[in-house]
Amino acid sequence: MTLRRTGPGRPRTALHDPAREETAYAPAPAVELRGVRREYGRGPATVHALRDIDLTLPRGTFTAVTGPAGSGKSTLLRCAAGLDRPTAGSVRLGGTEITGMAENELAELRRGRLGFVFQAFNLLPSLTVEQNVLRPMRLAGLPEDRGRAARLLAQVGLDGAGGRRPAELSGGGQQRAALARALATRPDVIFADEPTGALDTTAAAGVLALLRAAVDSLGVSLVMVTRDPVAASHADEVVLLSEGRTTARPPRGIPAAAA
Repeated sequence: MTLRRTGPGRPRTALHDPAREETAYAPAPAVELRGVRREYGRGPATVHALRDIDLTLPRGTFTAVTGPAGSGKSTLLRCAAGLDRPTAGSVRLGGTEITGMAENELAELRRGRLGFVFQAFNLLPSLTVEQNVLRPMRLAGLPEDRGRAARLLAQVGLDGAGGRRPAELSGGGQQRAALARALATRPDVIFADEPTGALDTTAAAGVLALLRAAVDSLGVSLVMVTRDPVAASHADEVVLLSEGRTTARPPRGIPAAAA
């Protein structure tokens, strides 16, 4: 089940990408899952990580996938992003069916159309911050646009930090750099797996504001896995998983015990 965010709007952090202003999106949803199952093992030991998931996530929206440990959140993200293959069902990204794609085709799609932000940042320590942001451009076969890298770093609050190594930044700074890297190729969808899980409250709030801004100002579609209800509250849609299935949750603002 998905729930739409309601109530008054919150202040936004503005990000700006002139190139996106001229981009016309096709009407296809950002992400579609139909009858998706993911099983590990065989026989009595089979683990049913996902059970017949049906989801449609519109373009230009922020979706939070939440639930208890072991509920299938990260498996759903990996299947939706083409990092794992479902046992059954269909996955579409921007109208493109990816379920039967060869691995080299999936890799090309991920490099050109998707961005990723992980809990552990996954920045290459031997590269500078700027080089980390430029790397997705090179992998996607695009020119390494240092001007764009500098603009992205400035927009995420890292103006002038391009020459530093990731280890020289705080945890929040590293996650901001990871977000700049994820935006480098102007992806259709960004997948974020517990992006605030390793951050303190202040750093987490800053990263969440930037994720929100990427959706509101740049038109990026964002899918975020999180166990944090505060992080989930920034989303337009909340998908709750339990034992591999989507399930209902109390309306926003109503404590679970009172529902």
